Amino acid sequence: MNNTNVQKCSNKQKWYLIDAKNQTLGRMSTYVAKLLIGKYEITYTPHINSQIYIIIINAKDIIITGEKKYNKKYIKHSGKPGSLKIENFANLNKRIPTKIIEYSIKGMLPKSKLGRKLFKQISVYKNEQHPHSAQKPQTITTNL
Repeated sequence: MNNTNVQKCSNKQKWYLIDAKNQTLGRMSTYVAKLLIGKYEITYTPHINSQIYIIIINAKDIIITGEKKYNKKYIKHSGKPGSLKIENFANLNKRIPTKIIEYSIKGMLPKSKLGRKLFKQISVYKNEQHPHSAQKPQTITTNL
């Protein structure tokens, strides 16, 4: 008879550090989303959390190509009349540079309970300082 092997959730956490300085937003976001989902792991299973935690530093130095710096819009609405807020990339990057990377990665994750759990495993910081040095993250130095 054929037996099916079912992967179980491992409790071993892996921590990665990614420097966003001079990285293209879309290319870095797709790499981070795939890494977070576990696509680069040998034991990839779509419905299991791979226990990968990612720290992204230097979010203020992210770059985007073309005229998107002025044309890309970030829209939020509270649901109340007259509360629509529209902001372009340049203004949001000055104000809250971490939100740009978070929005980009969140859009690439699955829209389910697992996707919401995976999103909590990302930490984005606008400078080089981060409080996760005790976890000894592995630095990823790829040009994306």
